[in-house]
Amino acid sequence: MQKILIAVASKHGATTGIGAEIGRTLADAGMSVEVSPPEEVASIEPFDAVVIGSAVYAGHWQSEAREFIDRFSADLKRKPVWLFSSGPIGDPPKPEADPVDIADYVAWTGARAHEVFAGSLDKEALSLPERAIARALRAPFGDFREWDAIHAWAEEIAAELAPAPH
Repeated sequence: MQKILIAVASKHGATTGIGAEIGRTLADAGMSVEVSPPEEVASIEPFDAVVIGSAVYAGHWQSEAREFIDRFSADLKRKPVWLFSSGPIGDPPKPEADPVDIADYVAWTGARAHEVFAGSLDKEALSLPERAIARALRAPFGDFREWDAIHAWAEEIAAELAPAPH
């Protein structure tokens, strides 16, 4: 049974929800899955593959995800790796651009793919300064995560990791 690590940097929990859904899909495909904040991962040695996700703020991944890649970049290049970002909000989701440094993260990890998923902005979860910024940017509040797209992407990962038929 393949063992998969899903390391997720999430400020308010929405990105952790995406990681958990990816984990459920991989578990349903017969894999052993661990979902963890990146700063709590001591080693990636026990894992056969790694999925790294981060919430995106002001075009950047969270520092915990960036530090995870820095810490394990040599080991990550020896394993199958996928990256995902969560952040665009609204209908249609904005911003449309990829996170600023994502090309570097793909290169440093040897990632097979990077996917951007719409995020969620819960007014009640925001601090007072964050609410002020959201108002100034006219950011829409709500849950814009597309669960079908998240599930489909996780199924693609499961298919790539599935043993070849004999």
